[in-house]
Amino acid sequence: MKSIVKFFIRIVQWFFRLSFFKKIAFFALFIGLLWLIFSRISALKNKQTQYQTTQAEKGTLIISVPATGTVAATNSISVTTQATGVVSKLYAKDGDEVISGQKIAEIDLDMIARQKNAQTLSSYQSAKNTQEAAKANLYTTQSDMFDNWKTFYTLATNSTYQNADGSANETNRTLPEFHIAQNNWLAGEAKYKNQQSVVVQTQTALNAAWLAYQQTSSTIYALISGKVTGLSLQEGSVITPSTNTENTAQSSTHIAYIKTKAQPLVSINLTEIDVPKVKIGNPATITFDAFSDKTFTGRVISIDTVGESSTGVTIYPVFIRLDLGDDAILPHMATFVHIITQTKDNVLLVPSSALQSRNGESIVRVMKNEKITETAVKIGLASDTQTEILSGLSEGDMIVTLTVQEQISSRNQTQSPFGGFGTGGLRPGGFNIRTR
Repeated sequence: MKSIVKFFIRIVQWFFRLSFFKKIAFFALFIGLLWLIFSRISALKNKQTQYQTTQAEKGTLIISVPATGTVAATNSISVTTQATGVVSKLYAKDGDEVISGQKIAEIDLDMIARQKNAQTLSSYQSAKNTQEAAKANLYTTQSDMFDNWKTFYTLATNSTYQNADGSANETNRTLPEFHIAQNNWLAGEAKYKNQQSVVVQTQTALNAAWLAYQQTSSTIYALISGKVTGLSLQEGSVITPSTNTENTAQSSTHIAYIKTKAQPLVSINLTEIDVPKVKIGNPATITFDAFSDKTFTGRVISIDTVGESSTGVTIYPVFIRLDLGDDAILPHMATFVHIITQTKDNVLLVPSSALQSRNGESIVRVMKNEKITETAVKIGLASDTQTEILSGLSEGDMIVTLTVQEQISSRNQTQSPFGGFGTGGLRPGGFNIRTR
């Protein structure tokens, strides 16, 4: 105690030895230090707890599986050509409706394109001749089959190989003559069936030759019926040869797309945890980055249960068909999807953020008469944001969802230690605030 007194005496002696201006500076520093200590103590005393609350309400619980994906390019086809030269005539423009086989453009072929077109025409004519020969051979084998059948039938129904009652004479039918006639008929039938397959194969080859000829033709045709999109050609445009980067063979040049009226499909990938929750026919909501103000609906139409594995992660592709289309929806647009897997009506719901876990029990803080009490509840199903309460709460109970520590000075006027009043703050808006 004496040492403390001596210390203060030395401080006072030191203070009186200071000059006038130093005394003023020291005094100001001392007052400032006292004010800082006082304000810290006052802040600690004035801190209060605020609660963000909401009511427990009955409603519909919607459980969904979220995923991201893109619009699949399944309702459009690319219009291509291997012809090169100058566009001489356009029969359609971007946005036109066309039918399968309709002309889209005419090209004045260059020399290389003419040669290629002549080669593909020759291949087509050769394939057509091959088919005609196969058909002629089919008629011959059919005739031989019927001749062999007639010979066998006449032999099999005579008195040597058939009894008087019309039953087969099994003893005589073991003779070589009978087997030779029977085998000739069976061989003729086999040749006829084989020739039928040959005719089918020649038809396939003829179709392929025709498509190859069309690709080099001076006329570009619509492959399917639909709306022309992305057609940038104009009369006088030059189509130059393009080659595949992997080899020197000429590849097809893309001209446009033809889009059908089929509803757009959205392709998403689900994890092995989410895919068991999803079933064919589940409804879904879809939003697009391109126009986030619109929400579309759809249904799951395909689930690939085999999956694809990449870098140790397995994904399962899922397709969702939109209920209604929109011309603004384009292939490869980014989407955000919620697949609704379960709904439950007229259940008591609270925000999931209001739940706390303690000793294996789910706890909810309830505010009643400005007092907070903790209540154990039994929970049911839960979505990303809401949880079903089976027991422990009643509809209308005020539930605490968030606790906030706030200075009184942020809401009320605060008196300065040197007199006067500060300006009071505004109460935060947007949610119900209770103070304690």
